[in-house]
Amino acid sequence: MSIVIVGGNDCMVTKYKDLCKEYKCRAKVYTQMKGTLKNKIGNPDLLVLFTNTVSHKMINCAISETKGKKTVIARSHSSSMTALKSILEEHVL
Repeated sequence: MSIVIVGGNDCMVTKYKDLCKEYKCRAKVYTQMKGTLKNKIGNPDLLVLFTNTVSHKMINCAISETKGKKTVIARSHSSSMTALKSILEEHVL
């Protein structure tokens, strides 16, 4: 399963990826909008949006990239490991 995480903290990127590996998932993490997200997101199975740490423009860009695809979108106000773990348990297992 492929996952794209938009938002979160820069210092937590490797921890997010390690947690996704525990659930046998491949993860891409975008904590900041460098340029554009267009054509970077691809076709993930799950899109995780940490809404507290990301701009509205970046959220709208990520959502528009997944329109028309079978991507499940999960939103969380918190960008903690516990929040990501609960999202993974809900959507992966």
